[in-house]
Amino acid sequence: MTKVLPKYRNTMIAIGLAVALTGCDKEASNQGEQPPKAVSVDTVTIHPQSVEITDKLPGRTSAYRIAEVRPQVEGIITKRLFVEGSKVEKGDVLYQIDPATYEAKLASAKADLASAEATLQRSKLQAERYEGLVKNRAISQQDYEDAMATFRANKAAVMASKAAVKTAQINLDYTKIKAPISGRIGKSNFTEGALVTANQSNYLATIQQLDPLYVDLSQPSSTMMKLRQRAKEKAKDTGESATKLSGITITLDDGTKIPQKATLQFADVSVNESTGTVNIRALLPNPDDTLLPGLFVRATVPIASKEQAFLVPQPALTRDPQGQAHVFVVDDKDKVADRMVTTERMLGSNWIVTDGLKDGDQIITTGLQSIHPGTLVAPKKEDKK
Repeated sequence: MTKVLPKYRNTMIAIGLAVALTGCDKEASNQGEQPPKAVSVDTVTIHPQSVEITDKLPGRTSAYRIAEVRPQVEGIITKRLFVEGSKVEKGDVLYQIDPATYEAKLASAKADLASAEATLQRSKLQAERYEGLVKNRAISQQDYEDAMATFRANKAAVMASKAAVKTAQINLDYTKIKAPISGRIGKSNFTEGALVTANQSNYLATIQQLDPLYVDLSQPSSTMMKLRQRAKEKAKDTGESATKLSGITITLDDGTKIPQKATLQFADVSVNESTGTVNIRALLPNPDDTLLPGLFVRATVPIASKEQAFLVPQPALTRDPQGQAHVFVVDDKDKVADRMVTTERMLGSNWIVTDGLKDGDQIITTGLQSIHPGTLVAPKKEDKK
């Protein structure tokens, strides 16, 4: 009896192990037959569109016109007739120089003119009288010629006196120092009682025209031809000058966008030999003189446009070891397919793709680490136009 029990126990253990292994095989077989689970991903459906390619250029604002106010006659300033920092119009009187001396000179010049005109009238009458006498041989030819010479000399003296009166009047007018241009005037460097001289080196005040403003920009010379070509293309469409490019957006240093659009000017450009950059100017409307000269700004300049291009979100694009760009798209069976694409450049948070995609493609934007070509996915669609 003691010999049969061990054999029976071993047999039962063997049967139990066989049953257990059979159950494991069935469970593994059942698991292998389950369909693969789809990976949840976000996608965006893309469509071709016209894309404007821009460049961001640094620059500074400067006044459209600057005029330094200086006296043109000597004298003592008796009045200052403007408020510092205010807006003045062309022709406004800014300073008054004591006019007494110049009024006296004008009066003296007018008196000299009156005397010269009286002398001229007398010599004219004498010349006319001598003309009749010489015909009758009552006087000699020499006396007649002397009378005519005196008449012509007195006529010239009258002309000189008139010029002297005009000069005296101009100098008197110059005692009122006027604004040469319209704009905003700065601080006054001279006060009442100061002695000023004609054409002195120190200016009295500065006037700046701030509407419009110049925006001085610097760009690589390699993009200059693109800008010129873009200007020509827009000229055909809008009728603008082929030497100008409008639609430039200006942003301040703190990120504030200026609502007015600037127009790029291509006149008087030259390449800086040391930096290889081109200095160009844009005209920016500045109503109410809101912006001031000297501000650091950034200009978004349209340099080209692409037709039938695709905008692909930056996270959706990867690159292989050779640097070639790829995106994952969802095919008609909800499986991942790899697409090799050609990129132009970045535009905001998107890549501009010019080749490798077609209208209606679903680009996978998230979960790229969990998928590979052939992976079954459950896309969450977003239409990108």
